[in-house]
Amino acid sequence: QVQLVESGGGLVQAGGSLRLSCAASGRTFSTYSMGWFRQAPGKERDFVAGISWNGGSTSYTDSVKGRFTISRDNAKNTVYLQMNSLKPEDTAVYYCAASRVPAHTAQSIRLMNLYNDWGQGTQVTVSS
Repeated sequence: QVQLVESGGGLVQAGGSLRLSCAASGRTFSTYSMGWFRQAPGKERDFVAGISWNGGSTSYTDSVKGRFTISRDNAKNTVYLQMNSLKPEDTAVYYCAASRVPAHTAQSIRLMNLYNDWGQGTQVTVSS
């Protein structure tokens, strides 16, 4: 099990950028694939981006491709989500999640039930 703590959320104008961080505890972080999900008010939690254990494979939901970048630093037990060209529809609580499967397929990495540990979330608000 890993404990996850997200940071970096906040209020930003449309077109701006934010970088979310997710710090993980535990010695097994480097063997986990990681994902970012988000949940807007009144909506279900959705997949945003995922990354394999060594960063060699990444996946994104279509609405963020070309704007968001997921990365990780296993030496720092941290995964990042760089968000550029933010839009009001990106407003949500963003959650970091860890999966004990080191590398998912492009389909399975999107499945919430394959993630074992979750952070508390960080709020991102994009004003128009």
